[in-house]
Amino acid sequence: MIRTHRPAAGVCALLAALAAGIAFPGHAVADETEQAAPKVELVLDVSGSMRTADIDGGTRMAAAKQAFNEVLDATPEGVQLGIRTLGANYRGNDRKEGCKDTAQLYPVGTLDRTEAKTAVATLSPTGWTPIGPALLKAADDLQGGDGTRRIVLISDGEDTCQPLDPCEVAREIAAKGVGLTIDTLGLVPDAKTRDQLSCIADATGGTYTSVQHKEELTDRVGQLVDRAADPVVTPVATEGTDQCSSAPALKSGLYTDREEFGQQRWYKVDVNPGQELRASVSVAADRAVNADYGVLLRAVTVHGREIVRGEASGLGRTDVISTGLRYPKAESDDEDTTPETVCLQVTNSFSAASGVKTSPGLPVELTVDVVDGPSKASDVASFGLGRGWWLLGALVLTGFLAGLVWGWVSRWRVAVWRTN
Repeated sequence: MIRTHRPAAGVCALLAALAAGIAFPGHAVADETEQAAPKVELVLDVSGSMRTADIDGGTRMAAAKQAFNEVLDATPEGVQLGIRTLGANYRGNDRKEGCKDTAQLYPVGTLDRTEAKTAVATLSPTGWTPIGPALLKAADDLQGGDGTRRIVLISDGEDTCQPLDPCEVAREIAAKGVGLTIDTLGLVPDAKTRDQLSCIADATGGTYTSVQHKEELTDRVGQLVDRAADPVVTPVATEGTDQCSSAPALKSGLYTDREEFGQQRWYKVDVNPGQELRASVSVAADRAVNADYGVLLRAVTVHGREIVRGEASGLGRTDVISTGLRYPKAESDDEDTTPETVCLQVTNSFSAASGVKTSPGLPVELTVDVVDGPSKASDVASFGLGRGWWLLGALVLTGFLAGLVWGWVSRWRVAVWRTN
């Protein structure tokens, strides 16, 4: 079950952006053909509750081992894969010690399938459930390189090491802008486990899946490992400012940032005469927020005059809200090629629910594309019809002529009838 949903307005904006060529320009951020090797770390809960026999007649641990063995056999070449455990070694009752129990079972790197399977075979359900500490260590395991990075967490229960909230840990990881995604799989369909694992996944743009059968577990883990090998455009972390004059200058590309509740962030883009600026923004609610919120994207001049805006609103039924805009800059008559600096302002009207932390800010994804504008007058829309204007004109003329002919024929028939 994938928990992230997008509003209809956001989907329409995205489809329009794709049709206009705005989304993910390959030359702007990353070269999809020369990406570094993707890294994946499987993080497995080996706490005592994994002894429970409720998955197709076997224990949860047995189902996890089978899934790991099959996934290891099918892992694509070039994927650097590692395995980390939580609750696998400490058998005592000291909570402080139990919450340190996370270890790297197999280091992230070129996969030796036999060695990795041997390591998995030694696992036995043992101790506590320190999900938060395990995620922090897993993020460290995946450091370095420019390829995609993904954590796949498999657990059957809530973290037992509060107050280190694993959901807050996931938000801190996402706030670092390292492009790391956490996907979670729950082996027990209770509400508390689902809510915690969903929150972890949502904070990093990942997915949560509830699995209750061995085949489901194997298939889902395999899909997530395969997904890491797919070519993607890696967003570039940036940091907007509170005014345009000090804002970062952006080129065509995909960017990520964080924005506090009710805050506004500024960015700058240079647009040459004859070019068109296309921009879109998405703001995600990665924690509980009050209903009735919105996002505003404005393009203004350096002097503060608004050029164009895009806006969208929600009523608490979606986790992400998106909008976009387009600004074509006309050709200069005096051959002046000086670019115009356009200021992009992103503002949100989200508000935190009672008791919810407001830091770090909400995830923001900003897409910027500067392309050559229309070169001919015939390419410019006329009353919103574009080249369809000529077709409409032809239809009007045809209808007019047909009316004249029909009127003449009718009068002729009436005259003949009267004569006879």
